[in-house]
Amino acid sequence: MTDQATAEPEAAEDQYNEILYDVSDRVATITLNMPDKRNRLSYRIRRDIIAALRAAERDDDVTVILIRANGPSFCAGYDLSPSDNPTPPTEKARYYRDDDSRPEGWVSSPHFDDWTDQWARSCVRDWMNIWTLLKPVVAMVHGHCVAGGTELMSMCDIVFVADDARIGYPPMRGMTTPDVPYFPWKMSMAHAKYLQLTGNSVTGAEAARMGWVAKSFPIEDLERETMRELRAISSIPVALLSANKQSVNQAYEIQGMRTHFDQSWSWHQLSGTVRPEADEFARRLQEGGLKAALAWRDGAFQEEGFI
Repeated sequence: MTDQATAEPEAAEDQYNEILYDVSDRVATITLNMPDKRNRLSYRIRRDIIAALRAAERDDDVTVILIRANGPSFCAGYDLSPSDNPTPPTEKARYYRDDDSRPEGWVSSPHFDDWTDQWARSCVRDWMNIWTLLKPVVAMVHGHCVAGGTELMSMCDIVFVADDARIGYPPMRGMTTPDVPYFPWKMSMAHAKYLQLTGNSVTGAEAARMGWVAKSFPIEDLERETMRELRAISSIPVALLSANKQSVNQAYEIQGMRTHFDQSWSWHQLSGTVRPEADEFARRLQEGGLKAALAWRDGAFQEEGFI
C-alpha cells in the first residue's frame, strides 16, 4: 500500500501553466502550449517541462516520453522580449530580469552575479534532466526550431522532424556561444563547425542526412510515423530501455561530454559580456525592438540567401 504521507504527487493537467501533459498507451506526452508566442522558452515553460519529465519518470505506467508542440512552430528559442528592469541594456540584463519563476538552482548573489553566468548554467542544468532521466525522451519537431529550441530538441534521446522544418541557431551570429554546446556531440566536426560558426539553419531533411536527428518525414506523415515508432518503442521493457540509454550516455561521458557542458558557461559569459560589442544586440533590442535587432544580426546572411 502506498504511504499517502510520503507519496509523490501525481501529475495533473491543471498544475502546468504553459504545457499540456497526458499519458496514454505507455506514452507520456508533453505538449508545448504557447502557440501564439511560438512556444518561446520562458522560465515558466522550462519549469513546467522539467516537472512533467520528472512526473513521467516516476509513473510506472509510462515507458517513453514524447515532447511535441502546438501551433505552427516547435519552439522559437529563449524569450528575447525586452525586460522591464531599468538595468542598462546589456546582454546580462536581458537574462537577469526579475522573475520569481527562475529555474531551480539559480544562485543570485553579489559574489557570483558578475561572472558565473547563472543563465547558461541554468540552461545546461535544465536540459541535462533529459540526459539523466531514466526513461527515453523523444522529440517530434515541426515548423521552426531555433536557438534554445534546438537545445531542448538536441538533448532528447531520439528526434523525428518534418522534412520542411527549419532548425538552427542564428543568435550565434551576434550574441553569444550556445548555452548548451551540443554541436560537436550531435554531428560531424565539419557540420558542427559550419553550423556553430555561421548560425545558419537547415531543413529537417538536411538535419536527418547529417545525423543531427534520427529521421525526417513529410509534414503530413510526421505524426503518424512518430506514433508508429513510439508504439514499437513502448513495447520494450522500460528497464531495458533505460539500461540501453545509460549505456550509450556513458560512452559520451567517457569522451568528456559532461565536462564540456559543465564548463560551457565560461565561453557564454566571455562572448556575452567581455567580448567587444557584446552588448550590441541587446542595445538594438532595447532601442529599436526585436525586428531591428534581428535585421542587424541576420541581414548579411539573408542577403546571401541563408536562413
